[in-house]
Amino acid sequence: QVQIVESGGGLVQPGESLRLSCVASGFTLDGHAVGWFRQAPGKEREGISCISNYDDSANYLDSVKGRFTISRDNAKNTVYLQMNNLKPEDTAVYYCATTSDWLSRSFCLGNHYKYWGQGTQVTVSS
Repeated sequence: QVQIVESGGGLVQPGESLRLSCVASGFTLDGHAVGWFRQAPGKEREGISCISNYDDSANYLDSVKGRFTISRDNAKNTVYLQMNNLKPEDTAVYYCATTSDWLSRSFCLGNHYKYWGQGTQVTVSS
């Protein structure tokens, strides 16, 4: 059984940083596309960062480019999302997702994933 668990969320002030972790069990993240999504209250879920399994290239939503960085630690079967210079508009529940399908960099921000975590809350407020 595949389980995806996100952690690392919390309450921070604007300009601060958080690192989210996505740990999988029953599934190897290495070699598979992984995406980070978020959903703010009253808004649709959006893809914010992903790693393609074609060439391990990353893609980012424009609003987080230069502030967020996605990375893998294959030894820990974990994918991270480093979030710097957080803004109040980054407040949302953040989800990690993965799939056994092939997803290119162009598609990995879309809703193409099979396995999802339960999410971790990120709140940015002064």
